[in-house]
Amino acid sequence: MRRSEAREKALRSVTSKQTVRKGKVWLVGAGPSAPGLFTLKGKEVLAQAQVVVYDALVGSGILSMIPETAETIYVGKRAGNHAMTQDEINELLVQKAEEGKRVVRLKGGDPFLFGRGGEELLVLRANGIDYEVVPGVSSALAVPAYNGIPVTDRSCASSVHIITGHKRGDEPLDLPFEAYVKAQGTLVFLMGLSALPDIVHGLLAAKMDPQTPAAVLEKGTTAGQRRVCAALAKLEDEVNEAHLHTPAIIVVGAVAALGEQLAWYEKLPFFGRRFVLTRPKERMDALAKHLRTRGAEVIELPVIETRPLPVSGKILAEFEKLSKKEYDCIVFTSPAGVNTFFQMLCDSGRDTRVLGDMTLAVIGDGTKSALREYGLLADLMPEVYDGASLGTLLGEQLPDGSRVLVARSDIGNPKLVTCMEQRVAELGKTVSVTDLAIYETVTKQNELIPTALLFEKDLIDGVFFTSASTVRAFVQTNPEADPTRIHALCIGEMTAEAAREAGMWVEVAKEASVEGLLQLTENVFVG
Repeated sequence: MRRSEAREKALRSVTSKQTVRKGKVWLVGAGPSAPGLFTLKGKEVLAQAQVVVYDALVGSGILSMIPETAETIYVGKRAGNHAMTQDEINELLVQKAEEGKRVVRLKGGDPFLFGRGGEELLVLRANGIDYEVVPGVSSALAVPAYNGIPVTDRSCASSVHIITGHKRGDEPLDLPFEAYVKAQGTLVFLMGLSALPDIVHGLLAAKMDPQTPAAVLEKGTTAGQRRVCAALAKLEDEVNEAHLHTPAIIVVGAVAALGEQLAWYEKLPFFGRRFVLTRPKERMDALAKHLRTRGAEVIELPVIETRPLPVSGKILAEFEKLSKKEYDCIVFTSPAGVNTFFQMLCDSGRDTRVLGDMTLAVIGDGTKSALREYGLLADLMPEVYDGASLGTLLGEQLPDGSRVLVARSDIGNPKLVTCMEQRVAELGKTVSVTDLAIYETVTKQNELIPTALLFEKDLIDGVFFTSASTVRAFVQTNPEADPTRIHALCIGEMTAEAAREAGMWVEVAKEASVEGLLQLTENVFVG
């Protein structure tokens, strides 16, 4: 065979293999619900997913990390209500991998602890599909920890036994209770609340001391976390009186008594509070982190997103004017405006040198900080962070005859320009203002996070709004939420005005910044 023919045959072989190349499945443990307990590797793998197959117990904070480009498939199982059977889930994983996709099978807790992870991997292996496992923090360890209960303690518990309390229908709970009692360690029952009478009876029948400390821990690591501690013999009555619900775990053993002494989570200032953040996803992190650090459960529900407009036509014409020094001042009203502007500037073949000694004006600390990231300091910023105040400030500070470029959203508040023109006229000056839309603000619908039930049952303590557009988009995308029952925490007066018009109960930060919103939250919910 000639060399050219051999090479062509080899290329055909490689091409054929690439054509039928299979994807890969990552089995990822999402932890007990709190985003801070999601592993770094899990987050890294999830960020690269093309398909995400997820369960019912995956928390909203983890769901918010799923890439917007990924296909999401819910396969959750609740008592008596399965979105898919296990066989169907297995077939789905194989199908998506055979399409050449990067598939993340996202499970609550740890995928190998009562999660059927082994069953799924056996099917993948049988079909020749590559896979990896990313362990997760199990609720069997995390939930007791969030309740101040160490599952082992050298003075009273040298072992821990994790047991499934799940039972099939009306069948009796078939467990070796005598062995558990003899082991004298901590017993942690998962999925066992409905079987609590059987568990208590089984342990007592196996001669466990009726005074053994025990606890039922409801919705651990979330704003709904509750705990009932009692002697084993009285545990069922205490739980019924407290009306605890699933998900919950049961801890039996001497360490359960330490919960009342070592509890820490409920001592955080925002414990038990559940807040919704509506600002764009890329601006969510700082506020969400601060709230979670103080014990709040945060639901990230971005209702708008910003998209750069095409760098053509009017935008290119205005950048050309910048290059020719035809402007004396440029105004930014948001961090999105700053970032979009400088990206566009680079895309047009220019950089910050075109700004020269131009006056830079901003609204708010966030916009000021965004500008600083490009090595530039703001010259003007009003004390009240809104368009009207900035317009007044510019009218007072700019020299007569100044030429101003306002780079902002396509739905920017017209008061900025009208107030500037009004103040300029009062001072006997003339100022030329060009209002340039460089990005659009569009409504965003989130279908992954089921918020309807939370609003219906008034489980949300407050909704943070950082612009009037977030208020309007929230109302549009959450028609099931009664605005009159929404506690709106607003960054400024213009945002508050939109919330009041929607009929919401409004609180306004004294300073239009993340720090101002946090201080407002402290004042309202802590005092």
